[in-house]
Amino acid sequence: MFDLSVFSDPQAWVSLLTLTFMEIVLGIDNIIFISIVVNRLDPKDQKRGRTIGLMLALLFRIGLLLSISWIVGLKAPLFHIDIPWADHDFGVTGRDIILFFGGLFLIGKSTTEIHTKLQGEEEAEGTTPQYSTLTRIILQIIVIDIVFSFDSILTAVGLVDNVLIMILAVILAMAVMMAFSGLVSTFVNRNPTIKMLALSFLIMIGVMLVMEAFHKEIEKGYIYFAMFFSLVVELLNMRLRKQAEPVHLRDSRYD
Repeated sequence: MFDLSVFSDPQAWVSLLTLTFMEIVLGIDNIIFISIVVNRLDPKDQKRGRTIGLMLALLFRIGLLLSISWIVGLKAPLFHIDIPWADHDFGVTGRDIILFFGGLFLIGKSTTEIHTKLQGEEEAEGTTPQYSTLTRIILQIIVIDIVFSFDSILTAVGLVDNVLIMILAVILAMAVMMAFSGLVSTFVNRNPTIKMLALSFLIMIGVMLVMEAFHKEIEKGYIYFAMFFSLVVELLNMRLRKQAEPVHLRDSRYD
């Protein structure tokens, strides 16, 4: 079915490594979402929930890669909307619909989690923790996996034209994410400020998806740089809070 001779070309290996790295970067938001919603499960089910969530993400990505012609077809307008102030009709595609509702779901879910955190419902003393069922959490993960899979696959199609390389890159990236998903989940959920920052990232990503649904493309490099910069600042704040004494900056005039 697949031509393995493609790997005799060094460029194929470069493409594989590049795409694997890109898939890992694009999968970070997927891991963050899964880490947060899985925390709603009974502790004994959380590892299982993360594994199922990432395996579903892998299956969705491979399935979409094997249906590239259908993916390309989703970019074709299903119907047009007449906008009075615009000089042309707005063509609504299948991709637009998926991104729009996926973005709204991500915004709504993240906002609900922030509200719960601010109200202190998770830390209420003298109450029995209310855990969600595994089925309910998996359904939420499926919804967001579908949305993030489209973003991931569209990036893959834009970088590589060989389906075998795409599938291998997705499998390798998912293997890396599964290996570190437990550490990421523990770190996010043990640090309230990091969890709040992660939820804010998800709201930003949800807004980006909605804007893309309206054909307003945002350079993802800016989004990921803002996320990285905010994370670094918060890590510095966490380190400062752990120190017994404040850090005093030196003034070179008195050296």
